[in-house]
Amino acid sequence: MDAATLTYDTLRFGEFEDFPETPEPVWILGKQFNALKEKDEILSDITSRMWFTYRKNFQPIGGTGPTSDTGWGCMLRCGQMILAEALIRRHLGRDWRWVRGQRQREEYISILNAFIDKKDSYYSIHQIAQMGVGEGKSIGQWYGPNTVAQVLKKLAVFDKWSRLAVHVAMDNTVVIEEIKRLCMPWLDFERGACAEPEGPLEINGCLEGACALAEEALWKPLVLLIPLRLGLSDINEAYIETLKQCFMMPQSLGVIGGKPNSAHYFIGFVGEELIYLDPHTTQPAVELCESGQIQDDSYHCQHPPCRMHICELDPSIAAGFFCQTEDDFDDWCAHIRKLSTCRGGLPMFELVDSQPSHLINTEVLNLTPDFSDSDRLERFFDSEDEEFEILSL
Repeated sequence: MDAATLTYDTLRFGEFEDFPETPEPVWILGKQFNALKEKDEILSDITSRMWFTYRKNFQPIGGTGPTSDTGWGCMLRCGQMILAEALIRRHLGRDWRWVRGQRQREEYISILNAFIDKKDSYYSIHQIAQMGVGEGKSIGQWYGPNTVAQVLKKLAVFDKWSRLAVHVAMDNTVVIEEIKRLCMPWLDFERGACAEPEGPLEINGCLEGACALAEEALWKPLVLLIPLRLGLSDINEAYIETLKQCFMMPQSLGVIGGKPNSAHYFIGFVGEELIYLDPHTTQPAVELCESGQIQDDSYHCQHPPCRMHICELDPSIAAGFFCQTEDDFDDWCAHIRKLSTCRGGLPMFELVDSQPSHLINTEVLNLTPDFSDSDRLERFFDSEDEEFEILSL
C-alpha cells in the first residue's frame, strides 16, 4: 500500500504504544517534562494541540473538486497543525489546555472555525488547495513542506483577526532586517526611527489606527517558517542535536516533514525518538452547530502520540517558530547564535543581520526542494512586489 494512502482506518483494531516511562527528559514545543512523574501532564499537553487529519464528505473543493483529502492532504493537514499552534500561542497562550466536554473560550472557537473544512474558512483544506494552484500544485496533488509554507504565508494576509506576520526564510538563511521590516512596517530603517504615518497604517490588509499599534506594541506577531534540507536521501546525523535544540526553544512551533509522501507534525522528542501527530486517519467532516459551537473531540488526539527514531526523518522539513513580541524574537536570535558556536551539532541555517546588497532582488533565494518532488528542484524568487516559481527539470 502506498504510504500516502495509509490510514489508521486499516489499523483500527491495533493498539497504540503507550508513552515510555524513562528518566530522559521529554521536550514538547519548548516545555520540559519528566516522564516518570508528569505523564498525565505530558498527555494533556499533547492532547491540547490541534490535530487535523484526513476528512471525508466535505464540500467539493472549488465547487466540483474532491470531497475528501485522503491520500493527498497529509502535508496540508500538517501545515494546518503548525499554524493552529501559532494561533493558540497568539490568542490563548502556551499554557492553555483543552478539556474534553468543557465549554471552550470564544478565542478557541474562532481558531477552530478558521480551519473547518469549508470554502470560507481562512485556513481550510479548500483554501490551501486552491491557493496551492498558484504555487504550481493542482488540486489533489501532494505538497512538500516548502510549498505549504508558501501557501500559509499568502493565506495569513486575509486573517485580519490574528494579524500575523508570516515569514518564510529562503536559502537556509534568516535575515533579521527582513523580519523586523515585516513585523514593524512603520519603522523607518533608513533613518533608524519610527516614521510618522500620513494616515492609518495597513496591517495584513486591515486598516488600523493608533490603538492597534498600542495593542501590538509596535510588533506584529511573527510566524517564522524555515524550509530546510538536512541531507540528501537521509538526514545528516550532524544536524540531529541542533534539530533537538529547536524543540527546546520556547518559541518552537515544531516541525513539519516526515517520510516521502507521508507527512507528520513533529512536536517534540524523548531520547532519540521524535514525538509527532499523524494526519493519516480519515474522519467525517464536522458541521457547525446552530449555536455556533463545534463538536471538537475529533480535533484533539486522545491516544498516546506516535514516535519514530530521529534517523528515519526525511531530510526535507520546515521548522516553525512563533515570536509574540520583539523581545521574543531577539531572544530567539540569541538562542540561534549560541547554537552556532556550540560544538556537537551542525547549524541547520544561517542567521544574518542583513541581506548583502548585491544579492537583494537578484538571486534565486530558495534552494530547498520538497521531498515530494525528488525529480525536480523548486526555486522561489521573492522580491517586494512579486513572487514566481522557476522549475528546473
